[in-house]
Amino acid sequence: MKPELTIQLMDTHAGGDVSRIVTGGIDPLPGDTVRAQMEYLRDDADGLRRLLLEEPHGIPEMSVDLLVPPTDPRAAAGYIIMEVMGYPIYSGSNTICTATAVLEAGIVPKREGRQQFMLESPAGLVQIDAVVRDGVVEAITCEGLPSYIHTYRATIDVPSLGTVTYSVAYSGGFYALVDARELGFHLTLDEERSLAETAHAIVEAIQAERGFSHYTLGDVGPLPFLHFMGPVEHVADGYFRSRSATYVHPGVICRSTTGTGTSARLALMNYERRIQPGDRLETVSLRQTGFIGQFSGVEREGEYDVVRNHITGKSYVIARSDIVVNCDDPMVECDSLHHILSSRHAGTPTPES
Repeated sequence: MKPELTIQLMDTHAGGDVSRIVTGGIDPLPGDTVRAQMEYLRDDADGLRRLLLEEPHGIPEMSVDLLVPPTDPRAAAGYIIMEVMGYPIYSGSNTICTATAVLEAGIVPKREGRQQFMLESPAGLVQIDAVVRDGVVEAITCEGLPSYIHTYRATIDVPSLGTVTYSVAYSGGFYALVDARELGFHLTLDEERSLAETAHAIVEAIQAERGFSHYTLGDVGPLPFLHFMGPVEHVADGYFRSRSATYVHPGVICRSTTGTGTSARLALMNYERRIQPGDRLETVSLRQTGFIGQFSGVEREGEYDVVRNHITGKSYVIARSDIVVNCDDPMVECDSLHHILSSRHAGTPTPES
């Protein structure tokens, strides 16, 4: 009898975006950093991402976070992020979900009140600030990647749309930022399909016309994200709110506003001199969920003002399950997956082991 191959999951969501946390069933990956392990997964074992984001096990609107042992002794766990567009080096919503899962799995023991620990992402160490009340993880605050405006108010001709004005921010990936009102949107749930179609056309046009290079990372691939911006409301002293929607190419409107999308907005507000260190921006999604981004400070890096920021949100555990991987199933493609699957069942070591 063939051994049963299973992958252990904890499904979570933050702001409506489901992050599937892989807690067991995957063998250790080669690489002396989490970034190197991510690159191995991307280049030699992409079947895991496709298995968990495609039928019959998943849908493209989900994300996947694989827990791995940290390579930096200061971190409690490492994690690799997988989405429909590939392997982003950082994500706010995925970090919030992973931090919650690490606490719920006991990798970091929960303590009442506020506690801090570090995770290791492909982008490096991430400081986590967790609030626990009555044993429930009520909030996670994580560092956003240093974010900056690469391009301000460029224009592009888009088939079926005409001339579109956009800015480009980097906040863990390159984001096209567009004013929703200029395109006739109010950012309500009934517009979701039209938003996806419009964003697809704009991103395709931008990708065909130009590429973008990070000032230290260099070429990080074609622009994958677009963020629709609603009007900014000044709610209180140092507190702003804006309706928002984030698109991931190809074809996905995120359920949440996303952490990196919120970081990109902070970079733009700083560029336009509309925000001060310590100010906060609440981004509100089509489904009325939100994240809060805090502008922590700004540093000059070459020709760019780079914004330091933090993102706060809450994640909910929605399922714990084992996925059975059957390589005889015609719906499952194991060629780029079987070599990292563990045949062990219960007791698969976690990142703390």
